[in-house]
Amino acid sequence: MSTLNNKIDFVVLAAVRNANPNGDPLNGNRPRTTYDGFGEISDVCIKRKLRNRLQDEGEQIFVQSDDRADDGFSSLSDRVKNTLPEKLSKEDFAKKACETWFDVRAFGQVFAFKGAAPKEGVSVGVRGPVSIHQARSITPIDVSSIQITKSVNSETGDKKGADTMGMKHMVNFGLYEIKGSINVQLAEKTGFSEEDAEKVKECLRTLFVNDASSARPDGSMEVIGVYWWKHNNKMGQYSSAKVHRSLVIKEKDPSKIADSIDDYEIEIVPLEGLEPEYIEGI
Repeated sequence: MSTLNNKIDFVVLAAVRNANPNGDPLNGNRPRTTYDGFGEISDVCIKRKLRNRLQDEGEQIFVQSDDRADDGFSSLSDRVKNTLPEKLSKEDFAKKACETWFDVRAFGQVFAFKGAAPKEGVSVGVRGPVSIHQARSITPIDVSSIQITKSVNSETGDKKGADTMGMKHMVNFGLYEIKGSINVQLAEKTGFSEEDAEKVKECLRTLFVNDASSARPDGSMEVIGVYWWKHNNKMGQYSSAKVHRSLVIKEKDPSKIADSIDDYEIEIVPLEGLEPEYIEGI
């Protein structure tokens, strides 16, 4: 595979309607919000979705969900012990792990499993080139809550009744911005290639495929588009912060509550010698 020689920055615009994109377990599983009311999706949640999409595309993934495990191993420790050869040096261990698992060479990983590292009690850390920010909504979000009830017996002999089971929370509408970058220096260390970057791009475009649940019904979460900046050198022509800021999104009418992508204006501030590729979402 060809070596990655160009720094990459990207922004994904994702629309959420009547769904809970990322519940907060410390707040009754309500959608994550900042203190000033903006919606959030954690970077861990986004990477989980990317791992699932990569797994759907046939890539080997180290950090698998229990319900998606496709190699018969029930823990990360078992996956390491049964996949990688024993008695490797720390350098060879890290190299082999990057070659074996896509998410390790993309996002990095800390291997600190008893008996799984090259030496007992010694951990191996891999820094990945793909970094992803916590997603944040462009404007503050409104959250609706409904009470969930049951009308059937859970156990034989129970009295049938509409008993309260809990609460369900959802974002009425929110436009979220997912920012990220790919570092060439770290890519060289993990073996992350040009082809790997293209696979990440495609998975970002299809981020919510096969991701439906009761909290996120099919069609309630949509990737509007991916903005992909490929610099002409390894270090980058501009800082990632400046590149991300060049995508400016504003409400057309601040006095109106935005309820669709059409309520926003999207503008790209020109950066000399650097233009984004735009890939429409699915």
